[in-house]
This record gives sequence, C-alpha cells and structure tokens, in this order.
Amino acid sequence: MAATKTKKPTENTTKKAQSAPKAGKTVDPAIRKRNIRLAIGFICLLLGSFFTLSIISYCFTWQEDQNNLISSQGVFNFLFHDKSPVENWCGRLGAAAAHLLVFKGVGIASLLFTVWLGAWGVNLINGSKIIQTGKWIRWMALGFLFLCPFLSFTFASGSFPLGGALGNGLVNWSNGFIGKAGSIFMLVTVFCFFAFIVFQWDIKPLLHRAKSLIPAKRVDVEDVPFSTDEKKNNEEAEEKFKGYKNYQPEPEAKEDKQEMTIAGNSNNKLKEPEFEINGLQAEEDYEPEDLEMTMIEKPMEESNKTLEINKGGIHLELPQEALFLTDELEEDISLKEEMPETEENEEGLDFEIKTVEEPAKVPANGAHITVQSGEPYDPSLDLPNYKFPTLDLLDEMEQSAISFDREELEKNKNQIISTLRSFGIEIQRITATVGPTVTLYEIVPAEGVRISKIRNLEDDIALNLAALGIRIIAPIPGKGTIGIEVPNTNKQIVSMRSLLASDKFVNNKMSLPIALGKKIDNDNYIVDLATMPHLLMAGATGQGKSVGINAILVSLLYKKHPSQLKFVMVDPKKVELSIYRLIEKHYLAMLPNEEEPIITDTKKVVNTVNALCIEMDNRYELLKDGGARNIKEYNDKFIKRRLNPNNGHKYLPFIVLVIDEFADLIMTAGKEVEMPIARLAQLARAVGIHIIIATQRPSVNVITGIIKANFPARMAFKVSAKVDSRTILDAGGADQLIGRGDMLVSHGSELLRIQCAFVDTPEVERIVEFIGNQQGYSSAFELPEYEGAEDDRVEKESVDLSKRDKMFEECARMVVNSQSGSTSMLQRKFNLGYNRAGRIMDQLEAAGIVGGASGSKPRDVLITTEYELERHLEELF
Repeated sequence: MAATKTKKPTENTTKKAQSAPKAGKTVDPAIRKRNIRLAIGFICLLLGSFFTLSIISYCFTWQEDQNNLISSQGVFNFLFHDKSPVENWCGRLGAAAAHLLVFKGVGIASLLFTVWLGAWGVNLINGSKIIQTGKWIRWMALGFLFLCPFLSFTFASGSFPLGGALGNGLVNWSNGFIGKAGSIFMLVTVFCFFAFIVFQWDIKPLLHRAKSLIPAKRVDVEDVPFSTDEKKNNEEAEEKFKGYKNYQPEPEAKEDKQEMTIAGNSNNKLKEPEFEINGLQAEEDYEPEDLEMTMIEKPMEESNKTLEINKGGIHLELPQEALFLTDELEEDISLKEEMPETEENEEGLDFEIKTVEEPAKVPANGAHITVQSGEPYDPSLDLPNYKFPTLDLLDEMEQSAISFDREELEKNKNQIISTLRSFGIEIQRITATVGPTVTLYEIVPAEGVRISKIRNLEDDIALNLAALGIRIIAPIPGKGTIGIEVPNTNKQIVSMRSLLASDKFVNNKMSLPIALGKKIDNDNYIVDLATMPHLLMAGATGQGKSVGINAILVSLLYKKHPSQLKFVMVDPKKVELSIYRLIEKHYLAMLPNEEEPIITDTKKVVNTVNALCIEMDNRYELLKDGGARNIKEYNDKFIKRRLNPNNGHKYLPFIVLVIDEFADLIMTAGKEVEMPIARLAQLARAVGIHIIIATQRPSVNVITGIIKANFPARMAFKVSAKVDSRTILDAGGADQLIGRGDMLVSHGSELLRIQCAFVDTPEVERIVEFIGNQQGYSSAFELPEYEGAEDDRVEKESVDLSKRDKMFEECARMVVNSQSGSTSMLQRKFNLGYNRAGRIMDQLEAAGIVGGASGSKPRDVLITTEYELERHLEELF
C-alpha cells in the first residue's frame, strides 16, 4: 500500500513538469545562445567569403581601383562620395576592403585571414570544430612574419604589392640596418624558427632520403646515437621488421584428411574391418567383390562436403577444406563468447567476474629498469629502400586438390588385410590419409595381437603391394595405431610459392623461419631454425639435398632483412652455392681482404670457421657486458637504447654457416675443421650463430659422435643402406624413401615424413638478381681476423716502428689514461679487428709504453701521465 501511495504523486509531478514549458512564454537560454551562435557564424562566413572574393578580384583590377582611391583622397570619400566606376567584383566596398588588406596591410597573405574567418563561421554554424582553426593562427603568423617580407624582398621590382605595407616596411628596415645579405639570413632564421620550433617539422625523412643516394655502411659503434638521460620504460619494443609486405598472404587450403568409408553386405562370414580416410566410418559388413563406388561432384560453394552411404553403393565426396574435430571446439568458443560478464544464478543473485590487474613488478635487487631516451633503434634503416623479393619471382604451379585413385586405395586396403589375415592377424579398423606423395594406412589391430608380428611383415606387405618404399611405423607416436606408408602412383610436386604465401609462414613470429615442405596430412611444415638450433642433412646424390638447401635459404631471404641475417657459405664443389654470389653486399659474411664471398678452398674454410669462433667469443663478451643471456635479449636491449654504443655494443645479426659436402672437408682438413665446428655447435646457439651441414655420405668417420651430439635436428633424404639411415637418424627408414624430395625430419622427439618443397635453379637466380640489383652495403659483413701459423711466425719477428699503425698514438693515449693495456680493450674501444689490435699492442710494447704479455692478465703500463707520454713519443720519433 505504501508503494502505491508514493507512486501517484510522482506521476502528478511528472505531468506538471511536462506541461510547464508549454504554459511559459519565456525563451530558453540555451535556444537563445544557439541563435546567437548561428547568427555570428553566418556573419563570419559571409564576411570571410566576401573579403576572399574581393581580394581575388583585386589581383586583376587593382590598378584601376587604386587610382580611384588615390584620387578620392581617402577611403571614406571613395565609399560615399566618389561616383567613378569600380572594377572589383564585390563593388566599391570590396575594392576598399581589398586595398586596406593587401596594399595597406599584409599583401597576398591576407587570404589566410579571410579564409580563417570563413572557416570559423563554419564551425560556429555546425556547433563543433569540423575545421581546426586553432592551427591556422600559426600559419597566419608564418605568412605575416615570413611570407610578406619574403615576397617583398624577392619581387622588390614588381608593381603588385605581394608583401603589402608590412612586408615592404620590414624589408626596407632590414636592408638599411643589416644589408641585403643580412636580410637573407634573417629570412632563413625566421623560416627555421617556424619550421622546427613552431611547427616541429621532422627532418629525419629528408636525411634518410639523402642518405639513400650514398652507398650505405653498416652501423658501427659511433653511428648509433646515445644519450645519458635515462627514464623508466617497461614497454616491449615493437618488431620493426616483420618480414616482407609486398603481397597479401593467400589462404592456406588444407585439402588433407580426405575421408572414405567402405561397407558391404553382411553375408560374408568374416566381419571386414572398417576402412576410412581420417575418421568417417561405416558400420556395415561387406564383401570386396560386391562393392560399387561412384564419385559425385558438388558445387564449390559448399565449404564442407560430406559422405553418403546407401545400400546400393558408396558415394564418395572429397572435402574442400579439412575442418575435422573442430565443431565441438568452435561451439565451445562461441558459448564462451556469448556468456555475459554478469549472470543471475538460480537464487537470483548477481554474479560478476572482475579482473584485477597485477601490480608492476620490481626487480629483486631493487634496481630500476632504465631506458635510454629517444626512439627505438631500427637496424633496417641501414638500407631503408630495400624491398623483399616478391612471389612473382617463383614459378606458379597448378595446385589442385589431393587426388587419389579409388581403385588404388581399395586394392591396397584389400592387399594389406589379406596379407595380415594370411599370417593370422586380425584388425579392427583401417584408415587412410592421402598425402602429396605417400598414403598412410593406419590400422588398429585386434586384441591380443603383438606389434612385433606386424613389424616383421614389412617385406611381405611390400611384396603383395608391389610398391617401392614401404615403411611401417609400429606404433605411431601419440596414437594407438600402426602406420603403413605406401607411395602414391601419381605424385604431386610441392610448390615453394604456396608455402611462402601461406598464412602460417607470413604471420609467424619465429626468429629464423624455414619452410621445408608438406607432411603426409598435407599440412605445411614450417619450423624455426633458431630452435633446432643446428641442422644436419644427408642423402644420396640426386635425391634432393641441394634443393633442400635452396628451400632453406630462399625461406630466410623472403623473411629476414639484410641487417638481421648474414650467411657464411662453404662450397667445396664450387657450383652448388655459387649462385648466391650476387647478394654478397646484402647477406654474405666473409673474412677481410678476401676476393670470393663463397668459400671453396679448404685452408680458407679453416680460417673462416676459426674466425666464427672468435666472433662467438666476442659476442659472448658483449652479452656479458650487456647483462643478456641470448642474442634476442641483447638485441631487444640495444633496440630500446639500454646499451651504450660507446662501450662497443652494437646490433648483432644472425649468422648461418652453410657447408655443402661436409665429407670432402673432413677428408682434406680433418680435425682442423671438425674441432671448431664442434665448438660452434656447442656454444654458438645463444649468440645467434647456427650451422647447416650437408653431406652425401653419412658414415661414422664423417659424422662423428661429437658432431651428432650437437646436431639434434636431422634431415635425411633417401640413402643407399640402412646403416647410413641409422647413422644420420639413429633409426631406420631413410633407406626406404622414394627419392625426389621425400625425406625424414627428426626434430625433438618427432620423426616426420616430409615432401620437400621444390625450388628450381632459375627461380633462385631471379630471387638473387632481384636482391643484388638493389642498393647494398659498401662491402660484405666482415668476420674477425684469424691468426694462423704464418701470423704466429710474423709476430715473433722484430716490430718496425717506422711502419706503425695510424691508430698508434690514439691507442697509446687511451692505454696511458686508463692504465690498463689489453688487446680486447683496443678492439672494444676502437672497433678494431683482433689481428690489427694485436699488432698495435706489439708496437706499444716495442715502444716501451706497455710491458710484455702475462697470460690472460692485462699488460703493465710503463708510462703514468699523458705529458710523460708526449715527451716519450717526441724522443722516440
């Protein structure tokens, strides 16, 4: 009752409140304010348009109207007493207004004021700032203080008053006070003030454009700006370079996992196992000779084709896309998306889920993370105009759906069942997965059947199927099935273009993504080389080993910028990797003073791998000084400018060492090559140095235990003997491959069968020419100098101080000031190579500035002050 009584007065008061405005005769203040605003807006728009039109007309009729104004002796007489005709489009008032604004005012820059007045009126009429008139004040100031005197100074002999009275007065004063040269300097100063102080224009793009006209150089220690001002910043640096952006990724069609179920009459005494292609199955018994199979085509609009089973036969339809086992997942996701944040439970209580943000974490030692001021460093600005290769450079192959022969599948299925049954082995279900080159038959044995019995029937099944390359996987890891891989009669070529255009490759966030090929289920196999971290390849001649190397290199060229990746290529055969010579100034790394970027001589290979060891040690020193555990953390700190380039820090690109025909190097160099490569394989992963080794003879004396222990990722093409397969993979199977790109990849705990992507030599040539024709660095990426046996003999000879290094005096002053002398310090402070820094240190020793070497300790400095050093150098030289 109480609620009812309080409701009626509320309704009455509401009615009175609604009827009050109707009875009142006073105007609402808001409406009055709006009307005033509209009136002022229309007036401003009218005046701005009128004055703008009058100034435009004044540019053509100013001489006649100005003569009438001068003869009328004043603007007032001209407006109201003069009867002479006027040429201005806006009449006598327009001629007078234009004369005051242009001739007596600021010249042609008065258009800035009239247009601004009209724009202000538009904003008042609209009631919001649709035109940013506030910024126009700066433009008017630029026009009045710079444009007027500039026009008057430039067109001083002209008759039309472009600069107006303001411009003429400023120019006459400056010419008399500081001269014409001083007037020019004053105009430049005023322009720079407005450009950089008022408008805050960015000159950086102009500098980059000018820099692009000069051959680019690699960023050295002094090239990176460094500031000592530090401030807290915990944001992650955005990845400036994400790969190539010249095309949109094509949708990755998954046409794998095609399903077929075969059933028949129930008259047969033995119940035949269910046969399917990835999941869809029939529950009827059948006899193989009574089956009838037909293909039905449906329009391509259907996104998911189904399988129909009738009594008279089987209707087999290929799915357009593989969308298996995802319906329940999508339904679950949709339910979670539709669930509101606030729900009402059975008792009528509101249930609300709130998320609490975690407080900012502070380092355990209490130190604050400091970030250098300035924008994040972008290594790709060394080559700002570099363009990634486009997909047009690769051949476009016809990619059709994975096709299989119905009769072939049925025949192979029956042969497998009959062979196993002849040995007393019954199976419950058999499933077929059709890939580009191989079909995988997965069988589920009946209870009580031992797996070893099926594994021992490999040769019998191969005999009955009359196929080459039968491989039995018993059991398949992660599944309760046994796999039998049977080569297809009609094999398909895996296009490299389709892999690079796939969304899985374009949008990945891997450090070094490589697209190898497709698995049996037709899924693209893309893996990160940085996680492998080294790759060992083996295979007989002509089985696709060189094509596999090209696929890896092309994948990296399509994804990484030249500033982020360098290759060291070793090719004893001199013909396989020579095609990459054109990208020497973009992607290749080599020893100083070398002529050929592709290393073919065995002695140079020894020096190169030892130089990589020196580079590895130098990088570990940088990581230690920078407080980073790996190259990713170090580069992130350098990009955020948290590392001082003056201390020797610099951006570190990835280095990939590619060695083709490793067996030849082992035969000619032996331990001289094996030991530094083993050392790189053990330690170089954290500093971004990765190794790819290929050989056609995977014997134990070539791939030794030291090499195998540090190469967890293996890739095996077809080999000639089972012992070679066990050498490379520690398992059999590589001897049963069918060749032509068919390979086994061991990565982690998986052993996958992959059909390698095909990259032809003309395609690689087009890609390399596309990159080589662009602007590159001035030279290839230089590796540290390596001191061989000859260099040791030279060092033992006497040092000739008359041929001292150009950096001798600077190094001497630095050593004396720091009272510490070491070769590594000279390398770090002056960015010198190891060999050159060692020679300078020997010259300092011969000059009596530092003492002799004492192991790993720094040398003693024999001179204490810089003044004493200057006197010593004058007496010495």
